[in-house]
Amino acid sequence: MLRYSDMIDDALSRVREIMPWDLVERIKGNPSLLLLDIREPGEYDAMRIPGSMNVPRGVLEAACEWDFEETVPELVKARGREVVVVCRSGRRSALAADTMQRLGYANVVSLKTGLRGWNDFDEPFENATGAPVEPEDADAFFLPEVRPEQRAPAMNA
Repeated sequence: MLRYSDMIDDALSRVREIMPWDLVERIKGNPSLLLLDIREPGEYDAMRIPGSMNVPRGVLEAACEWDFEETVPELVKARGREVVVVCRSGRRSALAADTMQRLGYANVVSLKTGLRGWNDFDEPFENATGAPVEPEDADAFFLPEVRPEQRAPAMNA
């Protein structure tokens, strides 16, 4: 049986990753860089990297193509641009970057460690109104919240 972690490992065999400090340099060095946040809209509205674009992972494939309700023209036209895909932890972004490569995006990478790592590197976030997010609020937002019923059952030895 294939597991989520197996899918991520498979995608990472084809996807390049960059660290948060590399992204800081890429943002400074490439004004045409497209920063693509593939989290859900509620996550994106709560906090995001300034200048990022939100296209949820669930509609990514359609957003990358013409003639769909989900089409995002700037994204469709970005096949030749440098694209950095971000999510909360770097897992969904790895899957999304792999998908985008298969769709013909030539220069797409995933942010290793995701926005958690961006936060750990003390880089800024903004909310849906463009207001800065306080570091303490970002810290609380990125705390793991796995409930007991979401944990794997204990195996009897």
